[in-house]
Amino acid sequence: MSLSTSTDDRPGTIDAIPVRRPGRMVAVVAVVAVTVLLAYEIVTNKAFDWPFTFEAMNQNTVIQGFIFGTLFATVGSMILGVGLGVALAVMRMSENPVLRVVAGGYVWFFRAIPRYALLVILGGAGAFFPGGLGPIDINRLSTTIWMAILGLGLSEAAYMAEIARSGIISVDKGQREAAEAIGMNPSQTMRRIVLPQAMRVIVPPTGNEFIAMFKDTSLLVALPLSGEMFFQLRAIGAATYKLIPTMMAAALYYLVTATILGFGQGYLERHFGRGYAPLQAQQRRKTRAVADTRGETPLMFPGSDH
Repeated sequence: MSLSTSTDDRPGTIDAIPVRRPGRMVAVVAVVAVTVLLAYEIVTNKAFDWPFTFEAMNQNTVIQGFIFGTLFATVGSMILGVGLGVALAVMRMSENPVLRVVAGGYVWFFRAIPRYALLVILGGAGAFFPGGLGPIDINRLSTTIWMAILGLGLSEAAYMAEIARSGIISVDKGQREAAEAIGMNPSQTMRRIVLPQAMRVIVPPTGNEFIAMFKDTSLLVALPLSGEMFFQLRAIGAATYKLIPTMMAAALYYLVTATILGFGQGYLERHFGRGYAPLQAQQRRKTRAVADTRGETPLMFPGSDH
């Protein structure tokens, strides 16, 4: 590293030499080589049978199952899970011991039961109520989209309760005290003050839960839900003895949709994170602006001795 001296005996521009990191180049070459080999194998291996894969993806029953089965079940389950989860979070933080015990018991039970096992039980719920539950025919309901939403939503609520509780706890206690000082009741304080600020913490894991729920709809074969995409693709694979191509078709549906959902999650994170994370970026922009006006850089400023 060389150092030039200005006419006023102060250090001038620092000609910094970047640190050489050969290990990075080796890692990049290795990753690229492995990626190319995998891509070549996926494209050329006859076991994948890509023409049949795309043909299976374009079947009307598969497309309808994706829209009215997979997506509908995902949205419905998350609406139920988020709504019930927020209510459970508020109950767990309540001063009423009965509400705390009930909410804690719910979270404990549904977090302990695997979703596949829960869906199997709900799919056979007609055995517990052979005569129906009042006017409801449980045996017929157990294999419908509504039972799928109920099962996945009840399970999701247990996880959303903890996510919502962590978000509520992250809001400073002084915010509640200020709301009470201006005459807000606890309900108004929660809806207008606490939850809007808690969204910054709640949104990122909720986005992950939404994507996970989208993939967990494949578990609905446990009911079984015949109007769901994965069920239809598996049926096509079993009928044609081409399970690998049909599973690749399902994987492509999940991959593309999860990618789109990931972009949506990023947008929501930036939206609810306004006023928090962008501060560092704003500070960096201000530093660059000041340096530009002086004709300097972070490594080029008067009086620098390092």
